[in-house]
Formats: sequence, C-alpha cells, structure tokens
Amino acid sequence: MTESAYLHATQVAYDTVAVDYAELFRDELDTKPLDRAMLAAFAEYVRAPEAGEVADLGCGPGRVTAHLQSLGVNAFGIDLSPKMIAVARRSYPDLRFEEGSMTALDLADGAVGGAVAWYSTVHTPPEVLPTVFAEIHRVLAPGGRFLIAFKVGDERRHLPRGYGHEISLDVYWMPPEHIAELLGSAGLVLDAQLIREPDESERPRSGRQAFFLAHKPHKPDKPDKSS
Repeated sequence: MTESAYLHATQVAYDTVAVDYAELFRDELDTKPLDRAMLAAFAEYVRAPEAGEVADLGCGPGRVTAHLQSLGVNAFGIDLSPKMIAVARRSYPDLRFEEGSMTALDLADGAVGGAVAWYSTVHTPPEVLPTVFAEIHRVLAPGGRFLIAFKVGDERRHLPRGYGHEISLDVYWMPPEHIAELLGSAGLVLDAQLIREPDESERPRSGRQAFFLAHKPHKPDKPDKSS
C-alpha cells in the first residue's frame, strides 16, 4: 500500500468512527496502571517549563493529550482525522488540536521538547515507519523525549468492521526488537521499555503491549582544535 493510500484509508476510517471511538475509550486509562506509569515517567522528563511543548501525535479524541496536561505537561494534539480533531476540541476546549500527518509534520526542526505516539503507528505500514521516526527525530529538540505504545507481534490484520461501523483498516503488530532498531536508525536512543501482557479488556483480540521511552541526544561537543 502506498503512503497516500494508507493515510487516506486511516483518515476515512477514523472520521467514520470518531464519536463512538471517543466514547468507548474515554476512561480506558483508568484501568491501566502500567500504561499510566509510563505516561507519568514521560511527564517527569518533559513537564519542566524550559522543556517546551509536547506533541501528542495521532491524538485521536484527545484523551492522552488531556491526561498529559493533567500531569503538568504543556501538551497539544495532532491527528490525521478532521472528525477526531473536532471531537477533541469539543471535549477539551482549553487544549490545542491540529490536523496533520506523522509522515510530514507541520512543525519546525527542534520545535518540541517531547512527542508521544500512543498506538498511533499501528496503522502505519512497516516500510513507512522509518519516515515517521525520522520526522519525530527532526521535530524533537536535543534532549527531547519520545514515548511510543504499540502492539507486540509480527503480523498484519485487516479490519472490515470496527467500533460499530464498516471500515477498511489495516493494523500492524510489530516485534519490539524491530521498533528498537528503527528508533536507533532514526537517531533516537532507547532509555526504557515495558512489555505487558494483555488485560481482561484486551483478551482475546489483542496480545502483549509495548511501551518504549527514548530521547534525541544532544550533539557531541566539537573537539577543541587549539589543543
């Protein structure tokens, strides 16, 4: 599938399910302490005033953006789906949400102190992931942090129906070691990883879940030529 084709399919699917998706997942984090722990650890790194803004990439209806804001993070959301952005703006009118694609972010180099991709790469074909991670590296300031959540496995599933609607959407389960390799190739340094078993709400449709925390290193000091 070409990049434009998968982006179009993803946008159409989430425009279709936006309202029902938001209602279904509104309180999901309440029952996932390990997920919240990774978000809390990320927040500790990026909530200092000098850290700058944090982009929730693929923010959907904005629940993770709002959760980060509640942890003291200066967060804003970006999503491919205009209908998702509309839901997020209605639900959290005090927060900023913008339309955009992770493959070509409308952000300057080094513009953000942190970025989150909370299951928002699961529809990205594996061959496009290097583009996404390169964009994240580009927009992160030196020392900026990146948190990604994804499904563990090595397969593609096609969803003809989801959240009560007929859709056409691919979902990718990815090997953690492959994601780690792609992050490294993009210039990001892996700091921590958590892989947890599926909880009761996720069985049997889903398997293990992974959470990686990484950072963009500062450029090494130039050697002193006078010595």
